[in-house]
Amino acid sequence: MRSRTHRAMDDGPAVGRASRRTARRVLAATAAASLLAVLAACGGDSSDDDGATPPPSGNPSVAAALPAEYAGKTLKVATDATYPPNEYFDTDGKTIIGMDVDLIEALGSALGVEVEVENAGFDDILPGIGSKKYDIGVSSFTDTKEREEVVDFVTYYSAGTAFFTTADNGAQITTIEDLCGLSVAVETGTTQADAATAQDGKCKEAGKPGVTVQVFPDQNAANLALSSGRAQLGMADAPVAAYLVNESGGKLALVGEQFDTAPYGIAVGKGSGLAEPLKAALEQIIADGTYTKILEKWGMADGAITDPVINGAIS
Repeated sequence: MRSRTHRAMDDGPAVGRASRRTARRVLAATAAASLLAVLAACGGDSSDDDGATPPPSGNPSVAAALPAEYAGKTLKVATDATYPPNEYFDTDGKTIIGMDVDLIEALGSALGVEVEVENAGFDDILPGIGSKKYDIGVSSFTDTKEREEVVDFVTYYSAGTAFFTTADNGAQITTIEDLCGLSVAVETGTTQADAATAQDGKCKEAGKPGVTVQVFPDQNAANLALSSGRAQLGMADAPVAAYLVNESGGKLALVGEQFDTAPYGIAVGKGSGLAEPLKAALEQIIADGTYTKILEKWGMADGAITDPVINGAIS
C-alpha cells in the first residue's frame, strides 16, 4: 500500500493517494475537473474584531500532552495529493481535500492547534519530516518496520492492495502470482512498487516471464499509463483503486484479490514527542464519533480501526 512504501484513468477518473506540495505540483486541469467529491467547509461563529479566526480550543487533557515547542503553533502537514479519495486536489486545482485531510484537521482541533496541509512528492515527505521541514506526514503511508527506523507512526486505518485494469479486454489475474509476463504501472516509493518488483524476481526464479514494472512519480501518471495502453494493470490501496473504478464511467474494473492488508500511519519525527498526543487525539475522535463520520463521508468505513497504536508495523 502507499500503502505508499517509504510512497486514477484516462481523462475521466479524477486521478490524481502518500505527498503533496500545495502549489508546487498542481494536478492537470482535466484530472482536477473530474474529481467529484466536495469538502464541506467548517466554520466558527466567533471571531476577533479584525476578522481573524481564533485557534481551536482543543481538549485540555489531550492538548496538555503536546510538547511545548508545538503548543500554539501551526503544524505543517505534508501529503501527496494524487490519491483520491484519501488526498487530492478539489476542482479548483488548489484546495487539498480527502479523508486524510479531514482526519488531520479533526486531530488538530482535538489538540487545540491549527494545521496547514501542503502538497509534496511522496518520496519527499519522510525526509522532510526528518529535516523538520514538515511536522507531520499524512499520505496513506503504510506503517512498515523499515519506515519506523526514521519516523514514528500512529496507526489510523487498515487497507490492502488491489489491482485494476481496463474494463474492455483488460488483463485477468487472481493473485499477485499471476503477474508473470504482464506489465503493471505503480507509483514510486510505494509498497505496490516493492511488491511488483519482488514478484518479478519470483517469476524469473520459477523460470517464468518476469513482470514489467513501470514506476511513475505519482499515481496520476501510473493511471495514465494504464489508460493509454502502456501498462496492462494498475495497483493501489484498495479504497483508492475502488474510487478510481467508480469514477471511471465504466472504463476501469477491479480484478483479482486484495492482498497485504496493513495499517496506515500518521508519520511524525522520530522521538519528536508528537506521537503520543496524536494517538490521544485519535482515541478521542474515535470515541466521540468524529472518526466514523469522516470515514463514512468518504466511503471508507470498511478500514476503520478501534485501537490506534504507535509504531504498529506488521512487517
